[in-house]
Amino acid sequence: MRRLGTITIPLSEAARSLPRYLRKARSRDVVITRRGKPAAVLIGFASEEDWFDYRLGHDARFRRRIEQARSSLRAGRGIAFERLE
Repeated sequence: MRRLGTITIPLSEAARSLPRYLRKARSRDVVITRRGKPAAVLIGFASEEDWFDYRLGHDARFRRRIEQARSSLRAGRGIAFERLE
């Protein structure tokens, strides 16, 4: 998903206009500040597939399994793509 520039808003504005910023978060990250300092990021999803991709990318178990698979391939263990039927 392509992300546009970031929007930074204070918490009070986010609380007043959450539906508006949820819509904006589909295409850009919305940084929410508390007392002028970043406190959270609102990340929107344009589709369920985007949500699924985000969850996979941030799941420690999944990332660990991917790294294990890559290590196995680097060590010469595995099946070449061309040999798959």
